[in-house]
Amino acid sequence: MATSVLEHRPPALPHLHPKTGIWSWITTVDHKRIGIMYGATAFLFFLLGGIEALIMRMQLTGPNGKLVDPDTFNALFTMHGTTMIFLGVMPLSAMFFNYFIPIQIGARDVAFPRLNAFSYWVFLLGGLFINASFVVGAPPDGGWFGYANLTSSRVIPATAAAPSPGLNIDFWVLGLQILGVASVAAAVNFFVTIINMRAPGMRMLRMPMFVWMSFVVQVLLVLAFPVITVALIMLMFDRNFGSSFFMPDGGGDPVMWQHLFWIFGHPEVYILILPAFGITSEILPVFSRKPLFGYTAMVFSGIFIGFVGFGVWSHHMFATGMGPFADTFFSIATMVIAIPTGVKIFNWLGTMWGGSIRYTTAMLSAIAMVALFVIGGLSGVMHASPPADLQQTDTYFIVAHFHYVLFGGAIFGLTAGAYYWWPKMFGRLLDEKLGKAHFWLMFIGMNLTFFPMHFLGLHGMPRRVYTYPEGLGFEFWNRVETYGSFMIAFGFLVFIINIIKTWRGPANAPADPWRGATLEWSIPSPPQEFNFPKLPVVHSSVPQWDARRAAGGELPEPQPVSGEDIHMPNPSYWPLVAAIGVFLLFFSLLFIRTWSSWWIFTIFSALWLFYGVYRWAFEPAH
Repeated sequence: MATSVLEHRPPALPHLHPKTGIWSWITTVDHKRIGIMYGATAFLFFLLGGIEALIMRMQLTGPNGKLVDPDTFNALFTMHGTTMIFLGVMPLSAMFFNYFIPIQIGARDVAFPRLNAFSYWVFLLGGLFINASFVVGAPPDGGWFGYANLTSSRVIPATAAAPSPGLNIDFWVLGLQILGVASVAAAVNFFVTIINMRAPGMRMLRMPMFVWMSFVVQVLLVLAFPVITVALIMLMFDRNFGSSFFMPDGGGDPVMWQHLFWIFGHPEVYILILPAFGITSEILPVFSRKPLFGYTAMVFSGIFIGFVGFGVWSHHMFATGMGPFADTFFSIATMVIAIPTGVKIFNWLGTMWGGSIRYTTAMLSAIAMVALFVIGGLSGVMHASPPADLQQTDTYFIVAHFHYVLFGGAIFGLTAGAYYWWPKMFGRLLDEKLGKAHFWLMFIGMNLTFFPMHFLGLHGMPRRVYTYPEGLGFEFWNRVETYGSFMIAFGFLVFIINIIKTWRGPANAPADPWRGATLEWSIPSPPQEFNFPKLPVVHSSVPQWDARRAAGGELPEPQPVSGEDIHMPNPSYWPLVAAIGVFLLFFSLLFIRTWSSWWIFTIFSALWLFYGVYRWAFEPAH
């Protein structure tokens, strides 16, 4: 990046700055600010999930560990999985959805700005709700998968003889339903935004790859979350009203819970990984100085992944004895879904092949995402074989597999996106030396932590055990894994230091520091509230490269302009009021078994929610 570009970055116009102060953030409906709030909140939850993982790793460093007791360990691995999936990776993806989908499609805002704010506040309150279980000494302890009948107590009131007598699982059930409200609200918003608010000329097959993968994710969310919602409602009735959906002694079937959970749970894997695919597909062309290889094939492979993702759920259930026909069907489906994933991998390699590659931190993280996801994908194809899966299920081999997919794939992809888009979001370039230190610490630590789990799994170490005896050959690799986990933690400490160092420095990022291809690089960094003073007209999937080519190689730095004549939605606190109503409504359901007047609080909460939505709906436009 030439120094002259940084020196000639135009000053921001003071009178165009958005309002500041805590109240401006509480009432904001600006999609960019909501994206930043999503990212900051999710990163804090991600750190909390990391701390839970470090405690588990310290417990397992040596045989006969005594750092935590079995009940605490159950709570730690339950909350670690729940936190990382629902409070970490998903909302970190939502940060990029919020901030960049409207800008990349040439829109000034999302379709429903207040619904966008509502989804954030519901997410925040849902995360606080489920973690409040630690405060009252009842953290969820049935695994992030909530298998019946570990969770479906029928004893009313609950006693020690029940499988899960306390509030532990109730916090988990109700917390996930709150988070489901946030996810579906956001998904509907982004779906409508992408369909209806694209810039003139931006046909579907001209959308950036990140927008395409985000679009598939919204479809998956809308279709998959109702399934887990129904399952959670049935589980809540089993626990509190004596029904028997999952209880064999009342005619129920605990395996039905597994079917319902994994019908949601396997599309959830693609909800987590497809945003990273989209980010990688944005970064590799920019730093290879080449267009994305096979754009159309990449689009349809992503759609195919989303479609087939609904037909592979029972490969999580080969050990339940479904029978040869079901095993065969889901085995074949699992092999088939590797085909569109392979298309993406070879197209990424084709994009880099022969390119003029710049090894920035964003590029290194994107390349690592491809390599590590391949490792996780190969072990996933191994599990398409029911006999192999029967040997590996419930061992640390499975833990290795899904961490290579979700950490090696999703987290490295999101990290690449953070370094790539940070200058656009905040007008500051993250330090590349610290960035590369963060990358190498995370990359080496990740492989030290999770690759030895393959060996432990093949040697028979079961997952979800809080300790193990001496003499089984597990000690060495568990010690290596613990060292690797602390290396990952140190890497994220370097990332935090990088953020603090960058924030103390000047706003030094030009509009287009990477010479990017898509519309976000055509406006100032950070963008003004209205994004575009005049909506752009698009003629290809790389409009910024088109503009640079037409200008003979260089483009003038975009200047901030007055947006007084552009109407933007007014701030509103009613989405927060409605979100508090959702929180109170589900909070009241915690006391069904213990408080005879719980229904009074439930009615009060429902009225609060109705009033908030009513005032939101009839709030004046100006």
